[in-house]
Amino acid sequence: MSRRTQVVYVVLFLALLLPASLLALGSLASYRISGQPTLLDGGLTRSMERHYDEHFPLKQAGINLWAAVEYLMFGEGRIGLVVGEDGWLYSDEEFAPVANGQRQLRDNLALIRGVQQRLAEQDVHLLLAIIPAKSRLYPEHTDGHQPSALQRSLYPRFHQAARSAGIAAPDLLTPLQAGKDQASMFLRTDTHWTPEGADVTAQALSQVIGSAVKLRGEPKQFVTETLDVRQHQGDLTRFLPLAPLFESLLPEADRISQRETRASEDSGADALFAEQDLPVALVGTSYSANPAWNFAGALRQHLQRDLSNHAEEGGGPLVPMLKYLQSDDFAQHPPQVVIWEFPERYLPVAGDLTAFDPQWLAALKQAGAPQNLAHTASR
Repeated sequence: MSRRTQVVYVVLFLALLLPASLLALGSLASYRISGQPTLLDGGLTRSMERHYDEHFPLKQAGINLWAAVEYLMFGEGRIGLVVGEDGWLYSDEEFAPVANGQRQLRDNLALIRGVQQRLAEQDVHLLLAIIPAKSRLYPEHTDGHQPSALQRSLYPRFHQAARSAGIAAPDLLTPLQAGKDQASMFLRTDTHWTPEGADVTAQALSQVIGSAVKLRGEPKQFVTETLDVRQHQGDLTRFLPLAPLFESLLPEADRISQRETRASEDSGADALFAEQDLPVALVGTSYSANPAWNFAGALRQHLQRDLSNHAEEGGGPLVPMLKYLQSDDFAQHPPQVVIWEFPERYLPVAGDLTAFDPQWLAALKQAGAPQNLAHTASR
């Protein structure tokens, strides 16, 4: 470089460095020493580094800028996201190959059969509600992204294995596809379904139960009201860290009708407050646990029965079911029917089962392994 060019570069570098330094000094003003960090063991240095990492103003700007470049130039977000068309976002769990997926699929299917056997010992029927993947229901918005061979085969294989083991698992894809003509069944920016999709599923499951089991107790009337319609920025937008600088680039927020189901006044006060011998239990994931979708409420309305909800968010479908099997509620008040909501994408995924006795888990798997369920999965 010529000397003049070198000077220009130095001046430009200082011009960028100076405001960054001033911003850094500004964030130092809010630093407060916590505990007793010392200079000798590096504690003070680590404490200050953590403070800068959390409060340095240019950090968020850099994250936003890089996310905007990836999103605009390459149509990508952070790992975990598949960006589709027209503002549709998908979890990459529905597309990516799964390490040791075939083996884990067999293990999970054997565990499902073991759960069925455990329920049957208490004369409890298992109804497996296999939730089709969002990309299976809405492939037209994936922008050409194709699920792996294993992911494409999951839904039919799951149903075939369940049928071979004698587990009731109605087809939910067909009614959801039909429901697309009336309303969106899944949210564009979220992994979950809409309240409309949850209602269509609840109606299909209730029809199966009504035709196969006479639920104990008298029918009760439940009514569902729409409280309001609000904007919903889905969980998948977390993989697009564009806010606050480029928040306008985010896909348009979904609109969700917030529903609430309650016992009608004709059912009497006992339907609201009394302890009941509930004939139905619901177990599953955030599709069932999150009240935003009102899945449990829709089931109550269509079944005309109250139910106990043991679904949990964040742990997949296996953990809440295993917890339920070991619960006092199941031991003391076994229902007639357990609805197990199970998204198909979790079938080849290993759940965190470290909280359970390995010998108990092995016994459950052993109860299911000799059955056709596990054999079918290996085909």
